[in-house]
Amino acid sequence: MQNAMLNTPLTDEELDELEAFLFSEAVSEDALDLIGTHGYFCALNISPVKIAEKQWLQELFDGIPEYRTETEKSRIEGLLRRLYFSIGSDLYNDQDMLIPCDLTLEADDDEEQSALTTWAQAFMEGVFLKEDEWFNHQAEEEVAELMLPIMIASELFDDEEFVKMRADQPLCDEMCRTIPDLLVDLYLLFHAPADKK
Repeated sequence: MQNAMLNTPLTDEELDELEAFLFSEAVSEDALDLIGTHGYFCALNISPVKIAEKQWLQELFDGIPEYRTETEKSRIEGLLRRLYFSIGSDLYNDQDMLIPCDLTLEADDDEEQSALTTWAQAFMEGVFLKEDEWFNHQAEEEVAELMLPIMIASELFDDEEFVKMRADQPLCDEMCRTIPDLLVDLYLLFHAPADKK
């Protein structure tokens, strides 16, 4: 029963509740928002090495939130846990991954960067926690190839090759559209037995 509950996706109302808390004064300004949390949890579930919940909570919130009550703490952590496990369940079951933002690097008029860039930066935060294990893998070249669209979208890398790719809008759009599928491919690369690939 507990596992079934953990794999239950959050309702729209629960997502709104979580988003409101992430934007509240109880949380560091550098904490992830809801879109960033989704990207971060995708990376944690794909990661070849499991990250302890205590650590990912600390990183997500950039510290410890100032909860008003133990009940609020339990509620928010419970929602985050369910979001984490439902994303893991989708990856495990080879479900179509729904990214909670448009698959484009064009930012809204009132935003400094696109929502997808926020998602991708948070994904890379999850990768950086165990960077050596991600890239020192037996399929290292394949990992790097699959990661490329996310790395481009994150705008965290200023190598000449990345800058050139980002300047090519049609190429960027094409790469961004592949991100949901490549999440499942990355997950299978790290977690599926060789004979199942």
